[in-house]
Amino acid sequence: MIIVFKLGTNEETLGKVKELVEKQGIEVSVTKGAQQTIFGLIGDTSTINIGQLEMNDAVEKVMKIQEPFKKANRAFHPADSVINIDGQKIGGGHFTIIAGPCAIESEEQFMTIAKAVKEGGANFLRGGAFKPRTSPYSFQGLGKKGIEIMEMAKKETGLPIITEMMSAKQVEKFGDRVDVIQIGARNMQNFDLLKEVGKSKTPVLLKRGLCATYEEFLMAAEYIMAGGNENVVFCERGIRTFESWTRNTLDVSAVPVIRRKSHLPIVIDPSHAGGINWLVEPLSRAAAAIGADGITVEVHNNPEEAMSDGQQSLLPETFAKMVDKINVLRKVMSEIDG
Repeated sequence: MIIVFKLGTNEETLGKVKELVEKQGIEVSVTKGAQQTIFGLIGDTSTINIGQLEMNDAVEKVMKIQEPFKKANRAFHPADSVINIDGQKIGGGHFTIIAGPCAIESEEQFMTIAKAVKEGGANFLRGGAFKPRTSPYSFQGLGKKGIEIMEMAKKETGLPIITEMMSAKQVEKFGDRVDVIQIGARNMQNFDLLKEVGKSKTPVLLKRGLCATYEEFLMAAEYIMAGGNENVVFCERGIRTFESWTRNTLDVSAVPVIRRKSHLPIVIDPSHAGGINWLVEPLSRAAAAIGADGITVEVHNNPEEAMSDGQQSLLPETFAKMVDKINVLRKVMSEIDG
C-alpha cells in the first residue's frame, strides 16, 4: 500500500501520519520527490483503515499494491534510483560500462587487462576471484589472492571493483574489500546469501537466474533490500531456452519490464548471454538502444589461453572500438528520445 500526499504537506503532518501507521506494526518507507512525498507501507496492511487515511486533508490518495515486492517497486519510489559508487553512477540516464576478465589468473594478466579496459572506456573493473564452475575439476579462482590483486588494480587504475561471492562466509570476510558484490545466476535464489548481502553496505549486482521469472528476479532484489541494503543493480544475462546454439538467450524485454516495475537500475551481460565473442557487440548495441543502464563485458588479452570463458571474451582493442560505437549510438538514441 502507498500513501501519496498533497503538494506542500509539512513535516509535522507527515510525522503524525507516519506515527499513526507505525503504531499498527507497519514499516514506513518514505520517498521525498521534488514536489510530493510518498509513504510505502510494508507489512500486513489488512488492518489499515483506508477511509480514515483518506479523510486526512493532507492525503491525496491511498493505493493498494498487489505485487509481493515493495521496496523494489517503482510505485513506492517513482524516480529512478541512481547508485553512486566512488563517483561512478549507475542508473538515472548514466550508461555504465563494466569490463574485465572472467577469472583473475595472475597479477600480470589482471593488471594488463585492467589498464586496457580503463583506457578503452570502462567505468568499473570486473574479475572473478571465486569461480562457480559446472565441473569440480575446472579452475575455481585464486580466492583471497584474487581479491588482493583486484585491490592493487583499483589503486593503479582508480576503477571501482566488482567480483562474485558465493557464500555468506565470503561476504563476511571480503565484502567490504570490494566496491560491488556480484550475485551470480546460480545463486539468485540462495536466500541465505541474499540475506547476508542485505546486511552489508556494499552495493550488489544481482544476476538473473537461468530460468527465473521477472517476479522471482524482483523478489530476489527484495530479499536484499529487506535486509537494509537498497543499493541493488539488476543484471539480465540471458536465460535458458530450447536454443542450444548460443550459451543462453538474451531476454531484451527484461529491460523495459524491470524498468516499468522497479526503480532500480538494470544492466545487460552480453558475454554470458551469447557465449560467443562476435555476438557481444550486437547484443551490447541492443542494450544501449533498448534503454539499459549499462553493460558488463568480459575482456581478455589472450582469449585463446584464458582459464575461463575465453570464447566469449573480447580483446582489449576490440572492446575499445565497441565502446566508441556504443557512445555514438547513445547520442543518436538521446536525440530520438528528445
